[in-house]
Amino acid sequence: MMPGPTALNFSETTSHDIFAQRLPQTRDDSLPQILVAAVTHLHALIRELRPTQADWRKVIEFLTDVGHASDERRQEWVLLSDLLGASALVEEINSRRPKTATPNTVRGPFFRADIPQLPLGSNISLDGIGETLEVFGRVQDLDGDPIANAEIITWQANAQGFYENQQPDLQPEFNLRGGFRTDADGRFHYRTVKPRGYGVPDDGPVGKLLRQAGYPLRRPAHLHFIIKAPGFETITTHIYDGSDPYLAEDAIFAVKPDLVRTFERQGKGWLLDLTFVMVRARQGADT
Repeated sequence: MMPGPTALNFSETTSHDIFAQRLPQTRDDSLPQILVAAVTHLHALIRELRPTQADWRKVIEFLTDVGHASDERRQEWVLLSDLLGASALVEEINSRRPKTATPNTVRGPFFRADIPQLPLGSNISLDGIGETLEVFGRVQDLDGDPIANAEIITWQANAQGFYENQQPDLQPEFNLRGGFRTDADGRFHYRTVKPRGYGVPDDGPVGKLLRQAGYPLRRPAHLHFIIKAPGFETITTHIYDGSDPYLAEDAIFAVKPDLVRTFERQGKGWLLDLTFVMVRARQGADT
């Protein structure tokens, strides 16, 4: 009688190797390699921290709560990635650009893709609450030449520090969101209100965990932008209010010196003048 297959000896020292042996060894598919690397680090962390079964159940419960807190208006998984610095690190690795180009930052959890397209000069503040802010911008390439018909997507928190999709019953639909196109000179302008910094939402599982750990959960005042143009790398970025006291401790690690601007007082309102510099896309790269 032929002997059956030998049982693998799963132990603290062999756990990640045994996992790896169960995956196909192929160079054509990167997924097995990614899984092996992730599990190797995970098992090493478990060996280092040595959690009890009750501790590990709490981890599973936390991840379950994050999933339950995510829906079409709130992305708790994105928030977790942002607050752990993972989103910022992925951006750093994948969007290296010349120093004169506008740097990328994380998109954040409050983005909406279904925004209205508006004519230049429109007011994206639909409720008119807050100090007025006039935004003037130009999109250009590394040589300073204008980029016409570039798509501008912008969104921001209101004067109290809340996004429209955080307050669906208090703010009008698409408040402080809009899409524009640059003119023949690569310019755009619109009206809004001066945003306020805010505390990262701590009513969900991610915020509660990090608040309990003593992690700073403040974000300085900012505007979000996504800028797209054929043949160029897409810019996803922030513009920050240089007077905000929390620039040095942004909760999602997105503040860069090149993105800090002065909001200039103009009468009873404010003025912001911006220039975005795009980089031509590498052949075969996503734009």
